[in-house]
Amino acid sequence: MAETTENLFREVKTRSLRGDAMRRMVANKLTLAGLIVAIGFFVLALIGPYVAPYSYTAQDYAHISETPSREHLLGTDELGRDFLSRILYGARTAFLVSFTVTVLSTTIGMALGSMAAYAGGWVDGLVVRLIDVTMTIPSLLLAALAFTVLRKPLVPIMNRFIAWSGLPIRETSIYLDYLIVIGAVALISWESTARLIRGQILSLRNELYVDAARSIGATSTQILRRHVIPNAMGPVIVAITFTMAGAITMESSLSFLGIGIQPPGASWGAMINNALGVWRFKPWLLAAPALVLGFVTLGIMFLGDGLNDALNPKLTK
Repeated sequence: MAETTENLFREVKTRSLRGDAMRRMVANKLTLAGLIVAIGFFVLALIGPYVAPYSYTAQDYAHISETPSREHLLGTDELGRDFLSRILYGARTAFLVSFTVTVLSTTIGMALGSMAAYAGGWVDGLVVRLIDVTMTIPSLLLAALAFTVLRKPLVPIMNRFIAWSGLPIRETSIYLDYLIVIGAVALISWESTARLIRGQILSLRNELYVDAARSIGATSTQILRRHVIPNAMGPVIVAITFTMAGAITMESSLSFLGIGIQPPGASWGAMINNALGVWRFKPWLLAAPALVLGFVTLGIMFLGDGLNDALNPKLTK
């Protein structure tokens, strides 16, 4: 009996929330697959342009609309550009947009959500109304509206800035497209994080450890930074993965509609749109970017589901 009790205490001592989460992640095959896809996507975005056989903007008029061959593994498009190279550069576009949008929207959402929950009163009411208004407008429509409204007035401003700064930038429109797409998608992506962090803080601010910190003279800022926000980060980490997947899909949707990353920029959505007219004769031009886009977003979603299960304390056994 004493030995059994000793083994039980040893097992409890060696277990931790982090260890339990890691064990659940390893045991979930879909989560591991999603993690591998997410890491592969990051590596592809990082080194893809360096291993691409050609430049994504290089046009070879002697090899226009060619079928896959040894020189061009996925063939060429209507301008003679290597399609595999554009797929690889499109991964960098997707990662850059999704990563930047996730950082911006998470930062904005956490700031507004924590401020609303902890301040309460009219501040909470104002933030909640802002969240409600943002959520009532269709995301794609709001992003498209922001892009079309901002692009035209920002073109001369950016040209003047480049002329003043002396930056060696030639393709001004490409960089402007990135900036506006990132801003437009971030504009519609913060409200889910704000709502999530607000709900978490509302449930945590009345905990005993918060009352104890307040009783020894801790300020509201210190309580938020040291106690409330760290304990609310589990669901936020899960939400980050879904925000990344949503940003990739939104960027591809805008580019598919012709109001996102414009040529000669590389975007999977724009490639799918360009291939719609010839997919019966050249199905690989449509299948390649569509499969890569679906594979990446599905993998990130699997990772998010696995993190949700792993970080849920109710599932601890």
